[in-house]
Amino acid sequence: MGDGLGPRRPPDAARDAQAGEVPDAAGDRPAGVGALLERLEAHRRDAAGRAWKGTFAEYYEMSRRRPELCRLSHHRLYDMISAPAGPTAPDPGPAGEGPPAGPRPERADHPFFGRELFGLHRSIEQISDYFAGAARRMEVRKRILLLMGPVGGGKSTIVSMLKRGLEAYTRTEAGALYGIEGCPMHEEPMHLIPADLRAEVLRRDGLRIEGDLCPVCRWRLEHEWQGDVGRVGVERVVFSERDRTGIGTFAPSDEKSQDISELVGSVDLASVGRFGVESDPRAYRFDGEFNIANRGLMEFVEMLKCQDEFLYGLLTLSQEQSIKTSRFALIYADLVVIAHTNEAEYQAFVADQKNEALRDRMILVRVPYNLRVADEVRIYRKLLGEAGVGHVHVAPHALEVASMFAVLTRLRESKRAGMSLVKKMKLYNGETVEGFQEGDVRELQEEADQQVLGRGEHAEGMAGISPRYVINRISAAACRPRRTCLTPLDVLRSLKEGLEQHTGLDRGQRERFLNLIYETRREYDEVAKNEVHKAFVYSFEESARTLFENYVDHALASWNHQKMRDPITGEEIEPDEKLMRSIEEQIGVSENAKRAFREEILIRISALARRGQRFDYRTHDRLREALEKKLFADLRNIVKITTSSRTPDAEQLRRVSEVCDRLVAEHGYCATCANELVQYVGQLLNR
Repeated sequence: MGDGLGPRRPPDAARDAQAGEVPDAAGDRPAGVGALLERLEAHRRDAAGRAWKGTFAEYYEMSRRRPELCRLSHHRLYDMISAPAGPTAPDPGPAGEGPPAGPRPERADHPFFGRELFGLHRSIEQISDYFAGAARRMEVRKRILLLMGPVGGGKSTIVSMLKRGLEAYTRTEAGALYGIEGCPMHEEPMHLIPADLRAEVLRRDGLRIEGDLCPVCRWRLEHEWQGDVGRVGVERVVFSERDRTGIGTFAPSDEKSQDISELVGSVDLASVGRFGVESDPRAYRFDGEFNIANRGLMEFVEMLKCQDEFLYGLLTLSQEQSIKTSRFALIYADLVVIAHTNEAEYQAFVADQKNEALRDRMILVRVPYNLRVADEVRIYRKLLGEAGVGHVHVAPHALEVASMFAVLTRLRESKRAGMSLVKKMKLYNGETVEGFQEGDVRELQEEADQQVLGRGEHAEGMAGISPRYVINRISAAACRPRRTCLTPLDVLRSLKEGLEQHTGLDRGQRERFLNLIYETRREYDEVAKNEVHKAFVYSFEESARTLFENYVDHALASWNHQKMRDPITGEEIEPDEKLMRSIEEQIGVSENAKRAFREEILIRISALARRGQRFDYRTHDRLREALEKKLFADLRNIVKITTSSRTPDAEQLRRVSEVCDRLVAEHGYCATCANELVQYVGQLLNR
């Protein structure tokens, strides 16, 4: 019975069941919480299982069996990024976006970087080459890896992936490493072996040892372990940026509040009185970024903005692999130094002659913006997948138009006849462009590089609209009130509106980008018309295949100077030249070129037949395009009348409904964007 004050609160068990949680077997907590606690306990046990402590003697025996335990930092990172990627599920993308379409990737994704970085094949290849050489102890390991590129190009992402990857790798058995117990620099235990015995160790056990003990371990060996190396404690080390173990990060800040001690540590004044002198290792804090990053990775954020004294510290670290601190001799350090900067800072740095020594100790890797539309789409799909916009359906081609605009802003104009920015974009994307071949891509890239030599201008891909701006505008469009579907036109409008608010553009750049938005919309208009045309063609595949078979039959008869047999009357007729020309003219095949075009098709059919393969209308890109355009041209008037009529009759409404249903069922549209697409195409055809 109710108490007159409102509905009664259900018992705890019933309430939990309503919330989707069911008490566990003990009845004292929901199953969801129990599962989480079990996972947390398993995680704790896993971490405890990695903990290992022993003596140097035990570590040495392990190293004889597994020499990779005492590899250097560059070698460890190289092994990490070269490890085969585990099986991963295909990226489904946001709701409605579907699997990636369009041209295939330029080449296979990198097993490590390819999980998050798209379109940076050149940069990733150079980084991999750097680590490959450094892993073999070549001189390149004594160089700073400098990533240079525009904002939002992926420099920080590359370093972040390496840092997160290194943390995870050292938690695995393959990436396990060990250090002297209690050492602030997690010293390699093999440094305990004196230099004059190392040649014998290499000859007998195959263990190559490089480096020397830090001041703390040298003092402890003498005073705590009385010189008995076999008793020295060794422990497993797991890298963690949060715990400042094996991974360091340094970012320049106010000159007055920042000094070199952030890199190399400092004297502990409170301990000097206890130990007597500043040169006692116990009176020094070895907690600088160089110290804690020993045997791991050091990131220099915007390195070229640093004060000179910080850059001078890098000279010794890079070339001598040593850290210079006050009161101590050079301290050996084994770490990978990765820095990043922008192009303007780098050009100013190079122009200053006093930086010649440091410049000679750098390996420069340019990290430009992506120039392939297909890869740019993957970037936005990934970013949207991480955002909370799952309630918004992303219409087909919405991310594609954003990517087209972004890539167009980054390309340089070509002086080659007939080469527009749009054609260049398509060639870079692996698409077929009439009059040009795949080999033209390299020539276009070389031309773009030549255009900026000695001019101080941005190279292709080093300027333009960043992915950050684009994803910001996509997010702004997706988060509009009551929005349930994000269409290509919504994206283009948002990109245009954002240009007025963009603080980094002058009037000329803004005008140029507006023109590129209009270019992108023209490209989308063609895509939209093709989508609707395809949907209007009932059983499009069957229609295209029938038209293809008719074309091939007539082309073969014409080539052999034979007659066709009418399928209804049975009488002999001449090959239908009008039919063949109506198809060939769709892709600009002239009267003089028709014979060569037909010959090419028939030769391809014959070659495939000899190998037991079937020639399909999709096998030949130009023929496929011609057939589709022919079908679309035949239906143009029907589409125009149906979509543009203000007072459609019942038959027209049925056609529109069928088209929308087909767009939803076969092309990834929702009811909202399918209807908008049909109406938009009707407006285009009426212009």
